[in-house]
Amino acid sequence: MVMKMNKEEFNNINVFGLGESNDSYAKYFSGASFLNPLTNPATCPLFLANVTFEPGCRNNWHIHRAKSGGGQILICTAGEGWYQEEGKEAVELKPGVVITIPANVKHWHGAKKNSWFSHIAIEVPGSDTSNEWCEPVTDEEYNELA
Repeated sequence: MVMKMNKEEFNNINVFGLGESNDSYAKYFSGASFLNPLTNPATCPLFLANVTFEPGCRNNWHIHRAKSGGGQILICTAGEGWYQEEGKEAVELKPGVVITIPANVKHWHGAKKNSWFSHIAIEVPGSDTSNEWCEPVTDEEYNELA
């Protein structure tokens, strides 16, 4: 059972910080998300960012494309959320859980209905990498999760 957590309580445990409203990618999210870059792409070849989701927020189905290498790693840091690959059961996300997403796998991730959620997203380097944003996770799909 997920305990409802307000924003102030969440901010006290979200060690990497909320960051700014993720306006550039808002069209790919159901609900509000926030982005706090942890590395500078101009000086570091590995991009890491703390992504925070308000309760009920999730991103659209998407695919991290790559000819070789690529993909994404999620390190869950605060709150509770979900991760799901197409055709598989959803996986519960809690602090300390690490998800390795291979390139070219359709998936989504986000917060549980009653919990704020943060993870560090790491873009895995590869050749010919790109993000393909797909359809939103429907309310019906999302509401089936406990």
